[in-house]
Amino acid sequence: MFEKILVANRGEIACRVIQACRELGIATVAVYSDADADALHVRMADEAICIGAAPNSSSYLNAANILSAAVVTGAEAIHPGYGNLSEDANFAEAAEGCKMTFIGPSAEAISRVGDKAAARKTMRDAGVPVVPGSEDGIRDADDARQIAGELGYPVMVKASGGGGGRGIRIIHNDQQMKEAVSQASSEARSAFGNGELYVEKYMEDLRHVEVQVLADKHGNCVHLGERECSIQHRHQKLLEESPCAAVSSSLRRRMGEAAVRAAQAANYSNAGTVEFLLDQRGRFYFIEMNARVQVEHPVTEMLTGVDIVREQIRVAAGEKLRYEQGGIWFNGHAIECRILAADGERGFMPSPGTITRWEFPSGPGVRVDTGVACGSVVSTHYDPMIAKVICWDQTRDLCIERMRATLQGARIEGIKTTIPYHLMLLGNAYFRRGEITTQFIQRRLPIPTGGAL
Repeated sequence: MFEKILVANRGEIACRVIQACRELGIATVAVYSDADADALHVRMADEAICIGAAPNSSSYLNAANILSAAVVTGAEAIHPGYGNLSEDANFAEAAEGCKMTFIGPSAEAISRVGDKAAARKTMRDAGVPVVPGSEDGIRDADDARQIAGELGYPVMVKASGGGGGRGIRIIHNDQQMKEAVSQASSEARSAFGNGELYVEKYMEDLRHVEVQVLADKHGNCVHLGERECSIQHRHQKLLEESPCAAVSSSLRRRMGEAAVRAAQAANYSNAGTVEFLLDQRGRFYFIEMNARVQVEHPVTEMLTGVDIVREQIRVAAGEKLRYEQGGIWFNGHAIECRILAADGERGFMPSPGTITRWEFPSGPGVRVDTGVACGSVVSTHYDPMIAKVICWDQTRDLCIERMRATLQGARIEGIKTTIPYHLMLLGNAYFRRGEITTQFIQRRLPIPTGGAL
């Protein structure tokens, strides 16, 4: 097992990894930007080292500075968390070149699933159902128009080299194509350093359902069930839950087996997530594989009792998985609300500032993952998510009520948050009945652009 790990991230995921390391008796090194000198993850770690100025590009995306910090502090391994450099194959390869273990899949596996167009081909070859679309990346708008003509509108153009809702546009006709391709490519290039796009058929009235997998370096791979991730605003998830109300035990088995095949086809090890679209007839289609721990991993941990981050570290150290598929049980229901520093009364506009009060209720089945505390400064430089509230109970209805009570008891001052909107969502009749699709927010509960919630 490692003696010292550098955590190459910030916020709640950095705190989560540091806590897992503590439980394993591993020393930790935090990295931070000028703006994060007093951040919670810096205070939690055994050591901390500054890696640059506040902008992400100068610090948390600065691979050279992060690797230098790891070398200087004598770290044996690097945990990238999610976002930032977590799916950068060059960073993973550079870490290995510096004789450090990258806690994640190999650089080859990251490349294989990170290029979304190439990943689709890999999955088709492995017998995993794939959303109809282009077999390779597109060259330009004319290329996209030709493919759209074969698929039929509407279609989506999506970034080949990234995820998280960036570099995506929905297109309904030929006239929209040129501007959409230009915008999506520019956004993808800015976010991922790769402007290549591919085209998929846009399918409506679907659920976004993902399956968590764990694989070791000894050929063992298991799935940990599915997560319902359809509640999204501009392709960014706001609430996740497990299990999905539309997934039966037989469908869970088939989706899980497909996810395991996907991981094995990519020669994948460590934690990963296979994302599917699920239609109303129970047919599912692969859309992408995320080669990292997901933001929403806690709902799976609450449901199965498997500590995914701890398993990531153990697998990276060369140990075998401690779980076989038959020994994984799915107990009860779990929901996660992503709490953003954003003004729900004005279209989720960012709400930076200093947190002057920070209180959450605690009790059975309640977990709060956060990277802030009273006195923390929420900066405009980074993602506005400041906490994840996760609740568990025996049934979905009970879990919803526990989450509502937890959010109602929260006291946050100094900034605006999305808690009022989450409470509206939890009380929505369609949500409570489990009638959810990826168009839920647009159709059932639009985000207010003015006035009180």
